Amino acid sequence: MSNISDLSRDQWMLRGPLAKRGYDWWWHSFTAENTQTGETKPFYVEFFTCNPHKAPDEPRIVWNLDKKTRGRKKPSYLMVNAGFWGEEKGQLHRFFAWKDVHVHADAPYEISAGDCFCSETHTRGSITVSKDDAWLHPEWMSDAGSISWDLTIDKKVAFHVGYGASRFFRDLNAFEMFWHAEGMKTAYAGEITLNGVKYRVRPETCFGYADKNWGGDFTSPWVWLSSNNLVSKKTGKRLENSVFDIGGGRPKVFGLALDRKLLGAFWYEGKNYEFNFSKFWTLSGTKFDCEETEDEIHWHVVQTTATAKLDTVIRCKKKDMLHINYEAPTGLKRHNRLWNGGNGTGVLKLYKRRFGRDILIDEIVAENIGCEYGEYDR
Repeated sequence: MSNISDLSRDQWMLRGPLAKRGYDWWWHSFTAENTQTGETKPFYVEFFTCNPHKAPDEPRIVWNLDKKTRGRKKPSYLMVNAGFWGEEKGQLHRFFAWKDVHVHADAPYEISAGDCFCSETHTRGSITVSKDDAWLHPEWMSDAGSISWDLTIDKKVAFHVGYGASRFFRDLNAFEMFWHAEGMKTAYAGEITLNGVKYRVRPETCFGYADKNWGGDFTSPWVWLSSNNLVSKKTGKRLENSVFDIGGGRPKVFGLALDRKLLGAFWYEGKNYEFNFSKFWTLSGTKFDCEETEDEIHWHVVQTTATAKLDTVIRCKKKDMLHINYEAPTGLKRHNRLWNGGNGTGVLKLYKRRFGRDILIDEIVAENIGCEYGEYDR
């Protein structure tokens, strides 16, 4: 399948049953340059919406309440979440009550609250959390600090997963967790300021990514890997028109858990290689292992179809990663070691398959990899 944009999959999904028990978020990640030193640092900005039906007048967070109270109430808010990876790392959360949020739900979407805004083409906002507030309000799931941003968004390459996220299956709420990457390769431009330090974001060096997830609950295991900072070992040149994206875990369809499965795509210099278990006619298969060592998280993913194979090996240093925090629309917080990073590195080997043989097309070095792995607390 070619690069297919579908803004209807990027629209706000919390209608019908999902308005009562559902989440929907837009995620943006990118690398920025310190305006004084030139040092690079990866960031993300996310607009996370949850349970707008019969919303209270104040943001309602319930994961840390007692079971009886939590059982009677569900979380309800817009959470604007901005974070940063590396030696200095953190996540900053700002919550809004639904009465203070404006959503243009249909495509192209827009969402705003206070000075925070996000759409297909632009995002801006600010978050400040004092040390005292971070300590007094553990339910905010936030570190202390201050961040502001103003960015244009230009989505270059999409990962369209096919009928699994089609209108038909969306209306049925068939999957517990849906995914669409409208901008698996995205060019950002603008400025971001972290704790008083200014960073410039440039299209040529941001290695940007944009996607969304929505549904009634999360998946476990939870896997995500993506980068467009790719260099061919075959030619030694940067692949300017390439990006890979892998995500999933253990999907649930109509409440039934499937075996461990991932969706994946590699847009390689204008040609798409897709590894999609829902497209059974491609004979797609995936094997993956995620391992936590003392210092790193490791991923090894092997994806195949009748005509192609992608072998992906990635690692990221734990000191550069976050345990990113979400509560589910159920009010539970079951992911407490959801490793999330923006500094992953790795190697991808892309093959074409012919007459039972794997023929190497290219071996690619990847950096600035967005990466995620976590499993529910046992």
